[in-house]
Amino acid sequence: MELTLITLLNGLSYGLLLFLLSSGLTLIFSMMGVLNFAHAGFYMCGAYFSWALGRYTGFWPALLLAPLLVGVLGALVERYGLRHVHRHGHLTELLFTFGLSFVMVELVQLVWGRAAVANPVPPALDGALFTLYGTAFPLYRGFMMLVALLTLCAIYLVFKKTRMGLVIQAALTHPKMVEALGHDLPRARMLVFGGGCALAGLAGVIGGKAFVTEPGMAATVGSIVFVVIVVGGMGSLGGALLASLLIGVLQTFAVTLDYSLLDLLLVLGIAPGAQMAEQSLLKISIAQMAPMLPYLLLVGMLVLRPRGLLGEREA
Repeated sequence: MELTLITLLNGLSYGLLLFLLSSGLTLIFSMMGVLNFAHAGFYMCGAYFSWALGRYTGFWPALLLAPLLVGVLGALVERYGLRHVHRHGHLTELLFTFGLSFVMVELVQLVWGRAAVANPVPPALDGALFTLYGTAFPLYRGFMMLVALLTLCAIYLVFKKTRMGLVIQAALTHPKMVEALGHDLPRARMLVFGGGCALAGLAGVIGGKAFVTEPGMAATVGSIVFVVIVVGGMGSLGGALLASLLIGVLQTFAVTLDYSLLDLLLVLGIAPGAQMAEQSLLKISIAQMAPMLPYLLLVGMLVLRPRGLLGEREA
């Protein structure tokens, strides 16, 4: 019971971090139809910017400043890059962001080196949030969950209660009508792209301290975030939340299970022959297969429900 509850909480915290990262990509795709392959690069920049700023300002100012800097960087990329290649179609936009992702990694390595940097949890958040059956749940994990939930509420309020949010929603389905009413659609696109990158930067600030801050962190989460938006449904914020929690909990529980496929067959009452039992594939544990599970889920979703859990567009 103790292991189950702690693992569930760890899975939820990891899933909410995935949502914090994937929400920005979902917003960008919803508004612009752009699959931003550089999104994980902005996540990495958020981690490095907060680490660099934190040495002078401390964690809390860096928590606010780093996502703003990443958002400004994203807005500049849209204004002086994506806007000019937009006329050539979505394939050109995809190739542009794909190339940008490699440029960002190389620039980070040139400035801060290839090795991981020391980016510890701030003292104010280092400790136990509560103790459950003798096992402490980290305070920083709770902080991660709180930031993700507050971000979800902020996105909802912006889109439902503000004029800019209403303009953005209208531009999703009737862009020409929005322009005819006098609204600056290119400016709205720039703000959405910058805002989506800022969300990735915020996820980098949080995730960089929870895990590791190094140039390979973009590649580590880059593929997972696309799994999230496809499983959840392309352009669906609610689907991204459900998929993030599902993948976070599934992967976290899988890591704790040290049972092999052979053990599962025996539990099901299937007794394989001696030759089959010696096969190395049957000796692979579920924990070893944990990194593969999101991609198996992706393949299954594309076969059974290509639109994802709550998506309206085909993946």
